[in-house]
Amino acid sequence: MNVRKSSSFFAPLLRGRAGVSEAFSFSTSPFLILLLFALSLSASAQGLRDVFAPDVLVGVALNQWQTNGQDGRTTAIVRRHFNCITPENVMKSGPLQPVEGQFNFRQADEVVEYAEANGQQVIGHCLVWHSQAPSWFFKDDAGKPVSAEVLRERIRRHITTVVSRYRGRVHGWDVVNEAIEDDGSFRRSPLYNILGEDFIEVAFRAAHEADPDAELYYNDYSMSLPRKREAVCRLVRRLKERGVRIDAVGMQSHLSLHHPDLREYETTMDSLAAAGVKVMVTELDVSVLPSPWGFNGADVAQNFDYQKAMNPYTEGLPDSISARFEQRYLDLFRIYRRHRNQLSRITFWGLSDAQSWLNGFPIKGRTDYPLLWDRDYQAKPVLQRIMQLKDED
Repeated sequence: MNVRKSSSFFAPLLRGRAGVSEAFSFSTSPFLILLLFALSLSASAQGLRDVFAPDVLVGVALNQWQTNGQDGRTTAIVRRHFNCITPENVMKSGPLQPVEGQFNFRQADEVVEYAEANGQQVIGHCLVWHSQAPSWFFKDDAGKPVSAEVLRERIRRHITTVVSRYRGRVHGWDVVNEAIEDDGSFRRSPLYNILGEDFIEVAFRAAHEADPDAELYYNDYSMSLPRKREAVCRLVRRLKERGVRIDAVGMQSHLSLHHPDLREYETTMDSLAAAGVKVMVTELDVSVLPSPWGFNGADVAQNFDYQKAMNPYTEGLPDSISARFEQRYLDLFRIYRRHRNQLSRITFWGLSDAQSWLNGFPIKGRTDYPLLWDRDYQAKPVLQRIMQLKDED
């Protein structure tokens, strides 16, 4: 309900109730103003999580400085707007087990305790990934690739130790991350080179055995590309045919003002649902900066000109770019509303622009604006417009 509607819209609601409509002027009464405000609040979303409640979780990735109490501004926003959190780095295998057999759970424990204290569920990210794995994981004492049996046992031991520790406290796990290339082939990572595609099944089975009640996910980027989409759907069907639990696929959504084609993006949601899993929008952010991969401007050798062209908004966004940013998010969330029966979670990759990884990727030192809270933790205008989408139904 939009509070800006004419007071005549609300008159029937009050008419016949102890003469309220006669006793108060609808144009000037403080009573009416307060009543309309209360009605508006009761009908509209109070936070992002309410836009999809109760069926779709809305979450945010946080770093260790935000969950250990050093960033007090985070907590109030998290409590109001999110019902799940994802640790940005501290549950990856490298930080958890830097030396074989020696686990460091201090920061991961802090995340879980923070979530429990503030009423959020935890999404564990991630159990098996070729990147940010400890250096020893794929090698023997001589520095050569380990055998298939050794790697299989290392995967099992790592997953069993981690998932068992948080059994009943972590809602779901990104079990395998980024195993498929954009062309639909399996990524030739050390995991694949040693075990073939079997490493995926090994990981999912180990996670399920360690916590039979936890949800299990596959997570990957570029999911709007047709060949990758088809490959992930084949993977899902193959796992299900073998009796392996997989609940959802995460569509990593590091997007921009013009990429990807949102029609393909929606097609992926439908395709994954048809394969028998829920869809998760993961790692959501919208970069406003130009991509160096498609840059056709100044000669790269002219570094100053190149850097200036790649980092054009150091003093703030022009109104035209802000408008495009806002429209992009509204288009996305209208898609999410349409597909909410297929969705189980939406997670932003960061809370404020100040902490976004996009300030350092793919070029370090840039100033990007990809999230819904600015560098001062102030909500951008589009946040309220997203919350009002619930009223469009």
